[in-house]
Amino acid sequence: QVHLVESGGGLAQAGGSLRLSCAASGSILSINAMGWYRQAPGKQRELVATITSGGSTNYANSVKGRFTISRDNAKNTVYLQMNSLKPEDTAVYYCNADIWVVGMLKVKAWGQGTLVTVSS
Repeated sequence: QVHLVESGGGLAQAGGSLRLSCAASGSILSINAMGWYRQAPGKQRELVATITSGGSTNYANSVKGRFTISRDNAKNTVYLQMNSLKPEDTAVYYCNADIWVVGMLKVKAWGQGTLVTVSS
C-alpha cells in the first residue's frame, strides 16, 4: 500500500508565497513522474505541474514563471514553491505520483489534498 501526504497549504495574501510538500510512503520500489493538480470550487481538477524522475518539468501556462516544482528522490518527496500568488490560485491542491510498488505493480497514487486560499 502507498500513501501520499501533503502539507504546507494555508492562507496567503496576493503576491505572497507558499510551499507545498508531498511525501510518499509504503512499499515503494521506485517513483516515476510526480505532479501537482488543483481543483477550485465549481471547477474541474487541472494540472499545475509535473516532474519526471530525471527532473524534467512541465507547467500549466497559468503558473509558469510563478510556481516551481522540484523533488527529492531520496526522500520520495515532491515540492511546489508558489510565488506571486493570485486569488485565482485558490484551490485544493493534490499531489500525484506514478509508483512501482513491491510485486512490480504500477500505482497512480493521490494525496488527500491541501487547501490553498489566496486573499486579495
